[in-house]
Amino acid sequence: MEENSGYKNENESEAPEIKVEPKTEVKPEAMKEKILTNFSSTKLWLKIVACLYFAAIVMAFVIITKTPQSKSVYKNDFSKVVSLAARDGIGIISISGPIYQTDSRNIWERDNSRIAGRIKKMSENKNVKAILVDINSPGGTVGAVQDIYSAIIRAKKKTKKPFIARIGDVAASGGYYVAAACDKIVANPGSITGSIGVILSAGNYEGLMKKIGFKSETIKSGKFKDIGSPSRQMTKEERELLQSMIDDSYEQFIEAISKGRNMPLEIIKPLADGRIYTGRQAHKIKLVDVLGDFQDAVDLTGEMAKLGKDPRIVRDLDSIDQFFSFLSVKTDIFSRIKAERFFSGPKLEYRWEGF
Repeated sequence: MEENSGYKNENESEAPEIKVEPKTEVKPEAMKEKILTNFSSTKLWLKIVACLYFAAIVMAFVIITKTPQSKSVYKNDFSKVVSLAARDGIGIISISGPIYQTDSRNIWERDNSRIAGRIKKMSENKNVKAILVDINSPGGTVGAVQDIYSAIIRAKKKTKKPFIARIGDVAASGGYYVAAACDKIVANPGSITGSIGVILSAGNYEGLMKKIGFKSETIKSGKFKDIGSPSRQMTKEERELLQSMIDDSYEQFIEAISKGRNMPLEIIKPLADGRIYTGRQAHKIKLVDVLGDFQDAVDLTGEMAKLGKDPRIVRDLDSIDQFFSFLSVKTDIFSRIKAERFFSGPKLEYRWEGF
């Protein structure tokens, strides 16, 4: 019996065809590039949001400061409530970083004029009975340091309020110059201070200019007009002239310390050869009055203000300035001091170069 080749068993079902797609392999480089692209996009949006937030704060501050104050009875009543609620305390003024005179029109700059203004404002506050100057600075230019020193001396003379200096990590050279204006100095045993002296640094790239074929031509009215020029070697006469300026600024430094610390010049001069001291070493040679931390300085300020230990602290209410100071310290986006100092030429400085 012949088999019917065209016969199809109904019980037999035809197996469905299964298509297997080839597995696509994800390359690590492509995945990494995709992640980086997404991250960059997110970072850009975060920057935009931060800029908008910053602009909103500035605009709010401008609107608030320009809003006319009402002269109604409600203002007078509110002033009475505030005066009743106010309590006596001590003021704290922080001096951080190098001390220079910068463009004070920029509200984020923390230069000498702004610090001097804070000292005046704080000393005139009737609820502030003493002021603690918290210093963490290697010093700065001679004029800027002397401005802050003079502001403290003037405030002490006018208000008769005690000033106490606290040395944090470092208060060297100009930082110590400012501290010497205060009635007492508190330092940690491991703080760095001293470096009493003056320095003037001037670069010289004459050799580099010769190598690249660059020559500087100077037309001047007198032989000392371009003194300190980095394009040529310094002459012997110029060096002697600059040394005389250094010596005079040095004499001003030790005279200020002698007056502020009530120490004879003959005792200060052997200590003022530029060397640095720890807080404990400075305490032994009477450059520091008390060894202690920040709370010890607060307690001493409270006692000198006759408020006792752990007094109420009155801070500067310039909130917008505090905001920019915080932003500058955390991000360093507004700091131009290093660049200005490098490119603006030589200057007399009460500054410790090791900072």
